[in-house]
Amino acid sequence: MNFIYSSIIIICSILYNSSSAYLQNERSDVEVRFDQYLRYKDIQAYLNRLDRTNPKVVQLKQFGLSVENRNLTAVKISTGGGNRKPLIFIDAGIHAREWLGPAQAIYIISQLVENSKTTKLLKKVDWLIVPLVNPDGYEYCHAVDRLWRKNRAKGHGCRGVDLNRNFDFQWSNQGGFDHECSNTFAGQYPFSEPESLALSKLLMENANRIKMYISLHSAAQSILYPWGYTTDLPNNGKELHKLAVKFSDAIYKVNLTEYKVGSAANVLYLVSGTSRDWAYGVANIRLSYTIELRGFQSHVLERRFQIPPEHIANAVSELFEGIKELHSYIENKYTF
Repeated sequence: MNFIYSSIIIICSILYNSSSAYLQNERSDVEVRFDQYLRYKDIQAYLNRLDRTNPKVVQLKQFGLSVENRNLTAVKISTGGGNRKPLIFIDAGIHAREWLGPAQAIYIISQLVENSKTTKLLKKVDWLIVPLVNPDGYEYCHAVDRLWRKNRAKGHGCRGVDLNRNFDFQWSNQGGFDHECSNTFAGQYPFSEPESLALSKLLMENANRIKMYISLHSAAQSILYPWGYTTDLPNNGKELHKLAVKFSDAIYKVNLTEYKVGSAANVLYLVSGTSRDWAYGVANIRLSYTIELRGFQSHVLERRFQIPPEHIANAVSELFEGIKELHSYIENKYTF
């Protein structure tokens, strides 16, 4: 059975690699849906449509290329104002198997741009959203290995680097293994990967305006703030915690879904080299969070990432209530 399974993986991998170069241009348009997981080409097509049909509000930025030469795309959503507004930065899909993250990012984009009831969230605050940081891993995860986590960088014996262990802050200090076959391989050196490096440059380019950084993950159902590498709390730990509780309370009011709140090291485990800690410790973004979306209820850890498509809409809509709470805090604190 192991031989048969390995053969299937090899065949699928060959088909995946032979077709990956053509994925970017297969579709020119797509309607966004939340009863299925969109593939990379569909996400790109949707973003391109928004850019084409909402030029006064939406601006796409190709800020880098993945290992396999897929575009890394950021969506700036703004009603103008000469870059004087505070900015909320959101990314998703840094871990390939966490499909709900990109779905959540797309939902936020759709609400900001296409829902007239929530476009008020653009009045005093700008948004910069990267719906898929790891497109190669995401596509490989869809086509070959559902539980693939890393990017698709070539190694000596195994592929992939955990992009959320690859940031140059406390790199390889906690929770990032130095063996390339590990799911949490931190890379040969900090920012060895084009995806993490490009994301860090995009953050630094806008750091003077970014008042909140959010990285969407799954499936620990938590809102986490720095630090990950130590159980100590940052200087504004009380502010981070109080705001995270407001986020959690807003979600709970929708469907009684409970999100845990705390620093990453105290709620989950010790980890270093993350985008969240880097954004706080290097880019000086004082409100920096990882939001771990809910997962499939299962005692098997791997199954938690496989939330059924029919549950997507409920999950992303309830979390958006928490996002609105975070937005209100930024608007009240940084605008007049």
